[in-house]
Amino acid sequence: MAEIAPGAVPSPNIWNSPQVYELENRAVDPDGVLDAAMRAIRPWTGATVLDLGCGTGFHLPHFAAEADRVIGIEPHAGLAGAAARRVRDLPNVTVRVGAAQALPLPDASVDVVHVRWAYFFGPGCEPGLAELDRVVRRGGAVFVIDNDATRSTFGRWFRRGLPKYDPEAVERFWTRRGFTREPLMIKWSFGNREDLAAVLRIEFPADLADEFLREHAGLEVDYAVNLWWRCA
Repeated sequence: MAEIAPGAVPSPNIWNSPQVYELENRAVDPDGVLDAAMRAIRPWTGATVLDLGCGTGFHLPHFAAEADRVIGIEPHAGLAGAAARRVRDLPNVTVRVGAAQALPLPDASVDVVHVRWAYFFGPGCEPGLAELDRVVRRGGAVFVIDNDATRSTFGRWFRRGLPKYDPEAVERFWTRRGFTREPLMIKWSFGNREDLAAVLRIEFPADLADEFLREHAGLEVDYAVNLWWRCA
């Protein structure tokens, strides 16, 4: 059993199937929509970047190419170990085990925070937000990427998988805490149907995944997301 940082919220998709989640990471946003949107708000050239919930470190090399320093924090020690191996030749990247509610970082030590589908899902994440308030420097920015369940093929699937999900409540939560919503349309783009099927089966119950596969032809899936952001 892998060591898990106290208080961590489980991520069954990547915790249980990291190799398949790697396929999903490769398929997400091939056109760089998310990257461009974040850069337009707060570039990270020369900055200290925190990738919170970094998993196996997929995004760390991307940030490291321009940032002065990159810190990956991941509550699952096994995944953090994989992330550390991934960036072992990048001297400006550090990976640490930790949870969003207790970041192993000093006050005012980070310029840009990137959180992608990890921990910050609306009501209940207040302890993690308090930690971000503590570690982000003046002039820094926090980016939280989450699903937009009100539109797109993936959004429709998401609502079918989580029928009690309330997107209006989530929007109220972020707005009341001073975040701005940037609605974006990205996509999944896979090389074959087998990879698409594998990813659907780590994101949804098996019966729903099979139903979605029958409904949806091709290798691409339109995918609406919200980029929630706030500058310090």
